[in-house]
Amino acid sequence: MAQDFQIRSARPEDVPQILAFIRELAVYEKLEHQVVGTPELLHQHLFGPRPYAEVILLEEGNGEPAGFALFFHNYSTFLTRLGIYLEDLFVRPQHRGKGYGKALLLHLAKLAVGRGCGRLEWAVLDWNAPAIGFYESLGAQMMNEWRTFRLTGDTLESLAAQA
Repeated sequence: MAQDFQIRSARPEDVPQILAFIRELAVYEKLEHQVVGTPELLHQHLFGPRPYAEVILLEEGNGEPAGFALFFHNYSTFLTRLGIYLEDLFVRPQHRGKGYGKALLLHLAKLAVGRGCGRLEWAVLDWNAPAIGFYESLGAQMMNEWRTFRLTGDTLESLAAQA
């Protein structure tokens, strides 16, 4: 049976759809209050003179947007190779269970290997058991020994002012 979806790279005209996906993901993660991005900034960062991230979209055969992945390159000093960091992976609830999340990850894995990357990595919220189970079913390993640190807002500004 032929697949009834396509995965493609985002285009500038997809920015409103990408932002809609980001907002839907934030609602799912109970973080919608943190979404303050604008279409203008998203367009600049994805399609400006120096793109900082990339997006792939998954559309059903009828063209309906069903999911997306936003990612960017990082670098491993230990491997001395590029990597891909998956910032967001989201499939709309009505499209889950069709293999779309796996298809997006397979696409990214193929892209990583094709670009000579040494790894593909991402973070997941600790309460998101369905996602954790899904990732583990693909052979991904949780990096329990690592903790993520983050500076944002006033704290980031204050630290920068000390430089």
